[in-house]
Amino acid sequence: MKKLTQLFFALFCLCLPTMVHAQDKDDSQYLAGAVPEVDGKVIFTKDFSIPGMTQDEIYERIYGWMEARLKKNENTSRIVFSDKEKGQIVATGDEWMIFSSSALSLDRTRILYQLSATCQPEKCTLEVEKIRFNYREGKEKYTAEEWIVDKYALNKTQTKLVRGLAKWRRKTVDLVDELALGAAESLSAATVQTSVEEKIEEKPAEKSVVNSGPIVITPKKQVTVASTQSKSAEKTQEASNATSTGGNVDTGLSNAQVIVPSVQVKRPAALVPAKKAQQQTYQEVAPDQLSADAIQSGAGKLVIVLGEDPFNMTMMTANSGGSLGKVNGKPVVFSIFSADQPYEQIEKAENYVIRFYPTGKTEPTVILECKKLPSPAAMEGMPRTYVGEILKAMVQ
Repeated sequence: MKKLTQLFFALFCLCLPTMVHAQDKDDSQYLAGAVPEVDGKVIFTKDFSIPGMTQDEIYERIYGWMEARLKKNENTSRIVFSDKEKGQIVATGDEWMIFSSSALSLDRTRILYQLSATCQPEKCTLEVEKIRFNYREGKEKYTAEEWIVDKYALNKTQTKLVRGLAKWRRKTVDLVDELALGAAESLSAATVQTSVEEKIEEKPAEKSVVNSGPIVITPKKQVTVASTQSKSAEKTQEASNATSTGGNVDTGLSNAQVIVPSVQVKRPAALVPAKKAQQQTYQEVAPDQLSADAIQSGAGKLVIVLGEDPFNMTMMTANSGGSLGKVNGKPVVFSIFSADQPYEQIEKAENYVIRFYPTGKTEPTVILECKKLPSPAAMEGMPRTYVGEILKAMVQ
């Protein structure tokens, strides 16, 4: 028995450095400053800049997103105050944060928070505050100020998370990141009318999204999608796509700081469809020169292609759509998976190709070669957003 104990101890000592390293390398975005304090209160703030958008349109988009997002909690989460003239919206959130889940155990806490938005011409500010935790079915109650701030959740040198409090701090920052990305998507998404006859198919960062600076968004144009298109309409659309490739447009998210590992990336063979005749219809453009309207959520489908072998590729559709943007000044594409679709293969992938098929088209109008960047973990039952740095872009 003594020898067996010694063997287990030796194995533990061998594995311990790897375990510690694995934990440390994932926490850079949750260290000092990840949980901001204002006058002793935890207040997460995210600013959005939307050039050319009126206060009323910003208000309507944020109100609609906030209402839909809170309804998914299926409880008392709701908008409690709104004033369109002043551009103010205040809501209360109540949802589960899952720390770990298995067939034998479920570790989770309820998180309650106040979510507010202040809308003005061409800008919006989102705030998450008054955060409280109800743990073990309400037997243990904590506030963010006494539980996840730097003073308690970090060691003395502020280089590591304190064991026991680490999971609370990580999950809270991830939740606020997810809210910020959701608001950004609502402000950048196109307004689309879809015919009822045509149903559209459905590593770590240095800073979290909410702490990475203001998000600059180029709102997309309104698009009407018909069930059938005439040949003249198709020609007009092709001409519009060709014209959009030459614009110099600052699109989507910007200034969100992300550390991108310095690795050599192989160019997937799946970038351009195999037929030689079709290759001639595509033109390569600089990723940062892509038009903001090159990909429009709701006006087509976003297909992710995994694998370099044309005879052994995996293709999946981002059921909730996607959009173009910028992260840390680099052009990216956001792919949003609905909560019920499988995502294991893209989780494992380092590189992939995005193909955008406008509604009614059998060939993609945009093909993007991407390197996957770190994305905030999705809450259980919520859509998953994947961020891909655009390495190469082809458009029709």
